[in-house]
Amino acid sequence: MTENTTSIPPGSAPQASNWQQQIIDRFAYAALEEQRRARRWGIFFKLLGFAYLLLLLFMFKSGGMGGSPLAAGRHTALIEVNGVIAADGEASADNIVGALRDAFKNKHSAAVILRINSPGGSPVQAGYISDEIVRLREKYPEKKLYAVITDMCASGGYYVAAAADEIYADKASVVGSIGVLMDGFGFTGTMEKLGVERRLLTAGEDKGFLDPFSPLKPQEVDHARGLLKEIHEQFVNTVKRGRGDRLARDPKLFSGLIWTGVQAVELGLVDALGSASYVAREVVKAEDIVDYTPHEPVLDRFARRLGRTMTEAMASRIELR
Repeated sequence: MTENTTSIPPGSAPQASNWQQQIIDRFAYAALEEQRRARRWGIFFKLLGFAYLLLLLFMFKSGGMGGSPLAAGRHTALIEVNGVIAADGEASADNIVGALRDAFKNKHSAAVILRINSPGGSPVQAGYISDEIVRLREKYPEKKLYAVITDMCASGGYYVAAAADEIYADKASVVGSIGVLMDGFGFTGTMEKLGVERRLLTAGEDKGFLDPFSPLKPQEVDHARGLLKEIHEQFVNTVKRGRGDRLARDPKLFSGLIWTGVQAVELGLVDALGSASYVAREVVKAEDIVDYTPHEPVLDRFARRLGRTMTEAMASRIELR
């Protein structure tokens, strides 16, 4: 009796078994990885929801969604003027003027403090704020506005401060710089060394005014100095109108120099030394301070940061191969 047997090549059965095991292992690993990924995303969205609830709670306790503070009791209103005074900055006229109107309008605010820490900025923006302070002081004569200088109040910052009823500073504050400047660079010598020719075509003989790649023209320099002189006179007149007889008769007062808080008191640029809390407690007699400074809505800021983080995370996964 003959047995029918099929010959199996040596090593074939173990190879088939290994191949099947590898497939099973890969499926198991993929399923496990998918579970981990789902769990991570689940944790992320739970944390995101929790953070959202915390933000809502924070905004509720802070007095609403970016509106005016809902202060019921007698208090001192505070408005921060931080950084460069510019149309697109935190210390823009739109932001500061809106806060000033809210602070003066609130019947519970005993006085208003402008806490300034600014190196200056746009004379136009500073002028808008100064003019509005003058208008509001006339409209609400019973409510005083105090400027309190922290680290620095220079140039456009002091332009704003000069409109206040009184100005306070720290002994080490930097105050002054009552002047105007226009700066830039000239590249004519560098272009000659590099063999670069400037080709400037204009319609209007002065359209290329102060072009940095062309030699300075005496008539252009005279015109620019005339502009600066006029703006400087506007600045000086604003300071004199605001400070009056308190200013010392010092020829350097409007030269653009800066002084410490102590020196500024001697020159009449500052009335006394003191912080915002000191003014609220000892001068206004309303120790509770309510911040009227306009801030970017928390949700907007959070969404913007979250969007930037997610964009960066996605971009980091893009590779050129």
